[in-house]
Order: sequence, then structure tokens, then C-alpha cells
Amino acid sequence: MKKVLYILLIFFCTMPSGFAQLKIHTFEEIEKLSKEKPKPIVVFIHTSWCNYCRMMENSTFKNPEIIQLLNSNFYFISLDAESRNDIQFNNHTFKFKPKGPNTGIHELATALAEIDSQVVYPAFTILQDDYSVVFQKHSFLNTKELVAILEKTK
Repeated sequence: MKKVLYILLIFFCTMPSGFAQLKIHTFEEIEKLSKEKPKPIVVFIHTSWCNYCRMMENSTFKNPEIIQLLNSNFYFISLDAESRNDIQFNNHTFKFKPKGPNTGIHELATALAEIDSQVVYPAFTILQDDYSVVFQKHSFLNTKELVAILEKTK
């Protein structure tokens, strides 16, 4: 009986760390939070059809080390590049721009993910607390690669 209680105690003590969740914010929230407590902003730009984006969502962003780093040192935003909602950010309204009957890209995704006149998914952008871009990358990032990037920019 003591063994069972001991095992249950260990299980419940370790459970909260095993279920750590990544705090995802909106651009509107970030503007308010940045005034109170400035931190760099990490923006993950993705689409619903991008396999590498889903792989990052299901592996890299589920890693406890990544979750701890992002939650402690950054504000994290997940931006669907095909979102049709207007986004108010940095005194500007960004809108979805159609490119065909069922396709298009959000202006904010273009502004944050464009490198050499091209947007590729997944895209990863880090902004300083003044909203200036300090890092951009187009590609899948595994945990080790992302930890190295975050450690350099925190």
C-alpha cells in the first residue's frame, strides 16, 4: 500500500512539469504586455497545409525546454499566414490579401516572413520589444536549432 501511495505521490509531483503549455498570445495582447514587461517577440508564421509547419507544432513547440524558454523569455505568437481576420498591430491594420478565388496571404505574414521578396513556410521571426526584426528564418527548426537561436536572442 505504501508503494502505491509513493508512486502516486511521485506521479502527481511530476505531472505539472510534464503538461507545461506554450503561452500563445495575439498581436493585440503583445502591445499591452510589452508596455508592462518588455520582452522579445517570437512569431511563428505557418499555414494549415504546410507539413513542416505541423511537424514544428507537434514536435519542436511541444518540447519542454522550448516551452520553458519561450514562456520565460519571450512573447510567442502563432500566425496563420492565410488568416482572413484583420490584425491591429503597431498603429496599423493588417488585412488578408486575396491572390485568387481560394488563396491569398495576410499582409502581416508578408511583412514578417518575407526574405528576398519571398515568403516560405514555416517562417520564424524574432522582434525586439520595439517591433524591429532581429532574426528571420524560413525552414523547419528542430529543438536543438531553435534552442540555439533563442539562447542567442533572449
